[in-house]
Amino acid sequence: MIKRTIEISREPVHLAVRHDQLVIQRKDRTRTDNQARADPTVLATIPCEDLGVLMVDQRETTYTHAVLAALARHGAAMVICGEDHHPAGMYLPITTNTELLARLDAQLSVSKPVRKRLWSTIVRAKVEAQAALLPQGGPEENARGKMLELARRIRSGDPENIEAQAAAVYWPAVFARAGDIRHPFRRRPGEPDAPAPNNLLDYGYSALRAGVARALVSAGLLPALGIRHRGRSNPFCLADDLVEPLRPLIDARVRRLAESGEHVLDQAIKADLLEVLTEEVDVGGRRGPLLVGLSRYIASVVRVMTGETLEPLIPIARWRVEEPATPRSTATRPGQGQPRRRTASASADAVDDAGNGDGDDLAEDGHEWI
Repeated sequence: MIKRTIEISREPVHLAVRHDQLVIQRKDRTRTDNQARADPTVLATIPCEDLGVLMVDQRETTYTHAVLAALARHGAAMVICGEDHHPAGMYLPITTNTELLARLDAQLSVSKPVRKRLWSTIVRAKVEAQAALLPQGGPEENARGKMLELARRIRSGDPENIEAQAAAVYWPAVFARAGDIRHPFRRRPGEPDAPAPNNLLDYGYSALRAGVARALVSAGLLPALGIRHRGRSNPFCLADDLVEPLRPLIDARVRRLAESGEHVLDQAIKADLLEVLTEEVDVGGRRGPLLVGLSRYIASVVRVMTGETLEPLIPIARWRVEEPATPRSTATRPGQGQPRRRTASASADAVDDAGNGDGDDLAEDGHEWI
């Protein structure tokens, strides 16, 4: 089933369910509920079974209990943003995976050598993806070379903490051409007063995290039981582990925005960042939108846990797959060659992403915002 990403941020709405359709309704306190149901104030209706991620960033949005129940029944994730417009909480279903107990047993029984090998694979993929994002032949070439050398040094479990060493090289280089930000750029996650574009990175990473957490629950895994991340108060340690090699997908978008002088997290920027879930990626030689590819990624992690394979199939950005065949003279830099933003539509049905598949077929996905 092809899933869709819906963002609520433009105006106050009321969310309800009717005939297994999510009804997005403009709030009008002067009308009764029965009047509103037949009124043009209904902005859109969306089949609940099509929902993948619902991002709500409008403080006056209200819901019925039926909405939450429908989201859970159809395996959708809902992300709630706080006053600072950054994601503050996540609502996930209790999995109905038919192999739930077997998956949990496999997750709890993973040996330390397997966890260390899996973590080193994740870190290596992350560092290589970060290095690939730095342009060749420019002032970033030296940083790119250092990061590729660091990636080659990663050993089981990353005992030298190459991930942190690579970050110290990467962050000052990746935004080197963005003129309106403070240089050298320092990554300060989760700090409200951190200089831009930390705010854009935080928002984009939260969208990735929600997508990964949703895929984990659908696969019958516990998001709280991580490979490397540990935290008594963190219910998404495994999601934080597995999202690491995907972060450069957001970095590419944020760099493009930063180099265009865009630093304010407005509706259009948020929509641009959320579209990462529809970005085409390569997963084990098969291409399609990230939100669908995450299911294959997590399924491959399960196979590593059960000993069926040694390494997971980590989604790779399309621009990385095509990079060797692209002449340098005509190559677009990662994150470029895409429309900067889309015009918001009042109707979520303006984008039709109908398709067929069982969740393993990589096909079109859709993102809409209200």
